[in-house]
Amino acid sequence: MKGVFVTGTDTDVGKTLVSAWLVRNWAADYWKPIQTGLSESSDSMTVARLAPAARIHPPAVGLQAPLSPHEAARRERVRIDLSALAPPVTANALVVEGAGGAMVPINETALMVDLMERLRLPVVVVARSGLGTINHTLMTLEVLRRRHVPILGVVMNGQKNPANRQAIEHYGAVTVLAEIQPLPAVTETLVASLPPPDFPCPG
Repeated sequence: MKGVFVTGTDTDVGKTLVSAWLVRNWAADYWKPIQTGLSESSDSMTVARLAPAARIHPPAVGLQAPLSPHEAARRERVRIDLSALAPPVTANALVVEGAGGAMVPINETALMVDLMERLRLPVVVVARSGLGTINHTLMTLEVLRRRHVPILGVVMNGQKNPANRQAIEHYGAVTVLAEIQPLPAVTETLVASLPPPDFPCPG
């Protein structure tokens, strides 16, 4: 399967923005296997707005509460079955967006990194550029490597911070693939104006 799995060092670090950016530039499909917070918003709808030409595959699991998948599922008296999270069939590249970070629980035993292992896609780690990002990013990279999940690289979101970028590349032994500067608004026009990724879609 051609494509990537987009994860983050935390919630609200810009995974959906980066996913839309990749989808636009690679003419890829988009899939969010587990969507929580449907009572407030939908990442699939956001990507559809930012990349209107893209094919958006519906989530395998949709939950109302804006919580970790395991807790949102518990409140709806359902259990998320990892084996049921099968990727959609497509001839295009696929950008898969995770929920939260690598260690977010899916059910009583499985974590998001378990889903990454199953899908076997290279991972793009989205990280903040500011204070605290070194620790969060290095821990995420460590978890992925312990599970032998392939890492494509890191995308940093926010004001450029050369020292943090250098630290992540040095201590994380990883490439910072791109740095996305803050946008005045997250609109289709502004996402389209971002420089395209200078790395190809794997696969």
